[in-house]
Amino acid sequence: MLSKTELESKIIPAIPLLKAYWELVLLWQKKVNLISNSTVLDGWNRHILDSVQLYFFLPDTARFLMDVGSGAGFPALVISILNKELQGHLKKIILVESDMKKALFLEECIRVLNLDVLVLNKRIEDVQELPDVITARAFAPLKKFLPLIQKNVSRETFLLLPKGKSVDLELQEAGFKGSVEKIKSCINSESYILKMKGVKNVN
Repeated sequence: MLSKTELESKIIPAIPLLKAYWELVLLWQKKVNLISNSTVLDGWNRHILDSVQLYFFLPDTARFLMDVGSGAGFPALVISILNKELQGHLKKIILVESDMKKALFLEECIRVLNLDVLVLNKRIEDVQELPDVITARAFAPLKKFLPLIQKNVSRETFLLLPKGKSVDLELQEAGFKGSVEKIKSCINSESYILKMKGVKNVN
C-alpha cells in the first residue's frame, strides 16, 4: 500500500488538471449541492486524494470502467484525469448519474478538461453495460448496491468501492459470493477500499 506522500509523488503530472477539476467543483457547488460543505476546506484530501488511490488498484487488464452514481465525479473523473495524464490503460469510461444537474456538471468537466468520458443520465437499473471495473463512492450500502449491478457484472468484473468504518457490517449484511479484499485507506484511518471480484448477490 502506498503512503500519502508516495501517492502524491506518483501523480505530479496530473496535479494541474486535478486542481482545475477541483476549481470546477467549487464553482458549481455554489448552485448545485455536489459535496458536503463541511468537506470543502479539506477537499484535496477528502475527495481528490481519496479518489486517487483507487487508480492504483485498477487491474492491469482493465480497459472499461463504469462509475455508478457519479455525483460530483469522485472517484471516476479523478481516475479519468490520471488515466489521461499518466497514460493509463483504460480505453472506455462511463459515468452513470440519474440527477440531471449533476450530469450536466459532469459533462461540463469533461468538456473543460478535455476528457474522453461518456455520461449516462440514467438510473443504474436502466444501464446494460458490462465493464471490467465498477466503482461507486457513497452511493449505497452493499446490500442495496449489489442487487442493482448484477446484470453489469461477470465472473471477471472487479468492484472498487471506498467504504467507511461500517465496512465490516456492510460485508456481513450484504449476502454475496465472490472474493473480497479489504484495504486500509492511506488518506483516512477510518476508511477502506473494497476490491471485489466475481461478486454474485445471493439475498
